[in-house]
Amino acid sequence: MKRSLIVMVALALLLSGCGKKGAKEETGGTISISGAFALYPVTIRWAEEYKRIEPGLRIDVSAGGAGKGMADVLAGMVDIAMVSRAVQDVEKEKGAWGAAVAKDAVVPVINEQNPVLSTLLVQGVTRDQFMALWLNDQESTWEELMKLGANQKSLIRVYTRSDSCGAAETWAQYLGKKQEHLKGIGVYGDPGLAQAVRKDPQGIGYNNVNYAYDATTKKPVAGLTVLPIDLDGNGVIDPTESFYSTRDDLIAAISDGRYPSPPARELYFVCKGIPERPVIRRFINWVLNAGQAYLGEAGYIAPAATSLQTAKRILGE
Repeated sequence: MKRSLIVMVALALLLSGCGKKGAKEETGGTISISGAFALYPVTIRWAEEYKRIEPGLRIDVSAGGAGKGMADVLAGMVDIAMVSRAVQDVEKEKGAWGAAVAKDAVVPVINEQNPVLSTLLVQGVTRDQFMALWLNDQESTWEELMKLGANQKSLIRVYTRSDSCGAAETWAQYLGKKQEHLKGIGVYGDPGLAQAVRKDPQGIGYNNVNYAYDATTKKPVAGLTVLPIDLDGNGVIDPTESFYSTRDDLIAAISDGRYPSPPARELYFVCKGIPERPVIRRFINWVLNAGQAYLGEAGYIAPAATSLQTAKRILGE
């Protein structure tokens, strides 16, 4: 009788989910993620790899810009937002909690048929010159920008993002402003902006690293040239400033600080509050640990060690 009672109690605990195995945590189900184009490529990779660990789990990932991702997560429409900028105080007041999961950068891009390309590659463009392009309404030509004094006048067409996004906010921060201060022809999304510049020999824009470089060749996307920044303003791209030929060269420059921050920046997973669902905590914890191994091949570097440790501590690794 006593033995039968013990068996019945154990069975009841298992069926109710209160036994040790049943309390392990939610399995299967869905995690929904939306937001920054910057994080989209590596998040897709993370999702693919993590589903090997939890085959019954579905992870839906969509890109629409950091602003959309933040709005979606705060409205409870998705579980995780991909955000390619720091979480703002006003967003924190609404419950946003972010974990830095990667780092990349925004780079200026021009068409490979730019009329003064050879000069641009030798001299680069300074921060002040970028400010003149994106913060003023005054029209200018490429010849005037580079002080060539040529008879041919090639009007500069400046492109910017039309959607609320981390790339625009980061580029604006580099110029000392906010996204709403950037002038130019508005284009939606990272792919859209890259395509607009590819079609316009006189165009200039900015892109996240993984939309400026081809994932297979590691070289700039066909039709685009990544525009060197004259960081010291001496009118020439010195060897220490020349790191744009391949994605790997640029990533190395971001890693060791030769490429400035901003436009380099950390990228975040953002939830509305510290996530309570075990499956979400497990996935983010995996990204902060084993998932970091996929950053290099995907064109990213790890965020600061302190950022990783803070998130791990909060999630209770």
